[in-house]
Amino acid sequence: MLQIEHLSVWYDVTEVIRDVSLEVPSNSIVALMGGNGAGKSTILNTLSGLLQPRHGTITIDDIPMANFHPQDMVKAGVVQVPQGRFVWPGMSVQDNLLLGASIRSRKEKHAIRKDMDDVFQMFPILHERRKGLAANLSGGEQQMLAIGRALMARPRLLLMDEPSHGLSPLMVEKMVVAIRQLHERGLTILLVEQNVGVAAAVSEHAYILANGEIEFSAVGSTLADNPDILRSYLGGSRDDGSSMEPPSTGA
Repeated sequence: MLQIEHLSVWYDVTEVIRDVSLEVPSNSIVALMGGNGAGKSTILNTLSGLLQPRHGTITIDDIPMANFHPQDMVKAGVVQVPQGRFVWPGMSVQDNLLLGASIRSRKEKHAIRKDMDDVFQMFPILHERRKGLAANLSGGEQQMLAIGRALMARPRLLLMDEPSHGLSPLMVEKMVVAIRQLHERGLTILLVEQNVGVAAAVSEHAYILANGEIEFSAVGSTLADNPDILRSYLGGSRDDGSSMEPPSTGA
């Protein structure tokens, strides 16, 4: 589905992404990992049209997508769940969700309502608090809202930027369940994560980014079995707060 070839992205005079190539097959979950400043979010922002590449190509279903604007990318089915959630705190949960459908035609009124019902079915707490302000949700609930808002745009490729960041262990487990459910629905996901356990639990393949370059790739389920590589590229260890073991979800 997604093919990135020889991507190079600059901030002013600094090259932050160097000759990156990766692919995300249809109906798969691919993890993009690396330490702080490795360039993970830069790649997602480039895929979202928020940044423009200096070199390289981005294709979705063999259609070139480089130099597209954010609205064009959303219309093409590429939707990002940003790091830090960024919900609209002064708006209700329901209105936040409706914002996700803002690019859709008014003729889709009934379909939009059905999609909102689907979000509420996946995240029942959002239904309970649909009339309340997003500011009153917990961090984990705001993350659910950010995912639900993205789903309202009917994405084909979902870009998730560290969805487990700052969440409690229990909420991380719920997030893993939600990501698996999205995959079961046929959604293709590119997942940026620093939590090794989350990436190992859900991804089919993983790329590790260091200093703007792909340094290593592996089958996702083997990530927790490569502590030397993970320490080298992620700076991780079993006592740094980033679990090397997949979360227990009862699955």
